[in-house]
Amino acid sequence: MALPSRDKYTVIIADDHEIVRSGLRAALQTTGLVEENGLDIVAETKNGFETLAAVKQHRPDLLMLDLTMPQSGGAEVLTDVRRWSPDTKIVVYSSVETPGILSVLIDSGVDGMFAKGGATQILYDKLPLILRGGRYIAPECLALIEGQPGVVSLTAREQQALHMILSGRTTKEIAELQGISPRTAEKHRASLMSKLQVKSVAELMAKALKEGLIDR
Repeated sequence: MALPSRDKYTVIIADDHEIVRSGLRAALQTTGLVEENGLDIVAETKNGFETLAAVKQHRPDLLMLDLTMPQSGGAEVLTDVRRWSPDTKIVVYSSVETPGILSVLIDSGVDGMFAKGGATQILYDKLPLILRGGRYIAPECLALIEGQPGVVSLTAREQQALHMILSGRTTKEIAELQGISPRTAEKHRASLMSKLQVKSVAELMAKALKEGLIDR
């Protein structure tokens, strides 16, 4: 549902580089650059755990999310943000060029996607559209996916499980982190292995790299 115009929209900036957070904060708060009264930055976070905690606390209108943060990157965080704050608009930005990851994000309904090497003015121009319920995917991101026919399609939850398995999480740990039963987590794991046609974690790593489902 589109958000109505208001005095100030609230924003969380999630990026593990302080210089990036600082630059975004200064720009988004600037009167007239994105919104007439600027945006209200309610929190800044540097990893996945901090980001989820901040989202639960503030339920912001907008989350600016880097894809490559430590302790749960942006692709894994997105699924939980949708669960805890479904009305939050999510804009991802990154230098990631793996088509599998980008495809998962687009299919999961991310509201905006920008390349870190792209023009910042385009980001500022498109944010008002996104805040009011629109969607924008940068052409360079779409080109990466369209140029890779046959990309294996994973759900956002499967992408999250993939990263957890490759980081050495047990089925019990994955179940706890995803808020599901160990039996359901095991079913997700089996489904993931079947979809990628692998039988071991080593094969899973190799196939995920080959298909561009994880970033090297």
